[in-house]
Amino acid sequence: MSSSESGPAGRRGLIVLSWLWVGLPLGYGLYELVRKATQLFTG
Repeated sequence: MSSSESGPAGRRGLIVLSWLWVGLPLGYGLYELVRKATQLFTG
């Protein structure tokens, strides 16, 4: 089984949705962390 093979389109969509469900809040949290840390250290 090669790495290019994947399940049905529905399963691929579920995987993408799962990554977005976790990745978007994580990205926003990291953005806010950097923004607040910059304010903290630069005044």
